[in-house]
Amino acid sequence: MICLIVARSRNNVIGKDGTMPWHIPGELSQFLSLTTGNTVIMGRRTYEAIGHPLKDRTNIIVSSSLQINQKDCFTVSSLQQAIEKSPAGKDICIAGGAQLYKEAIPIVDVMYITEVDVLIEDGDTFFPSFDPDDFKKEILGTEGDTIRYTRTVYTRKENLTYGSK
Repeated sequence: MICLIVARSRNNVIGKDGTMPWHIPGELSQFLSLTTGNTVIMGRRTYEAIGHPLKDRTNIIVSSSLQINQKDCFTVSSLQQAIEKSPAGKDICIAGGAQLYKEAIPIVDVMYITEVDVLIEDGDTFFPSFDPDDFKKEILGTEGDTIRYTRTVYTRKENLTYGSK
């Protein structure tokens, strides 16, 4: 399964000044539970924002400039190459940034989207648009004390490939 994991504001902001513009422990725990033991594909800037390989996961960084070649953390030059080099039997989780999300939306099976109930007026990185009719939407619930957020799962409708409507 190929999935996409993202937290976005009401106005689709996913980043500001190279980092996420919020800190939500519940959202981070969902990311941890979905990705641990699986493959995480991310762009160079996302990797640099995290600052280190994610533990207990295969980390594949898509970059034309960064070079890493370790057991569970290495670079490739494209999303397609990252998917091809992903270990068999593990889910593939796309973890950003914006360009990888844009490339991945047409091929993902599931999108785990956390809708953060804030407007970020000065954000500089945005989640791309997608056709919601291509997916079945399931709201898992709304949580949060200081910042409210809603966990939503978008599952691609069966027998529907990108652009086949």
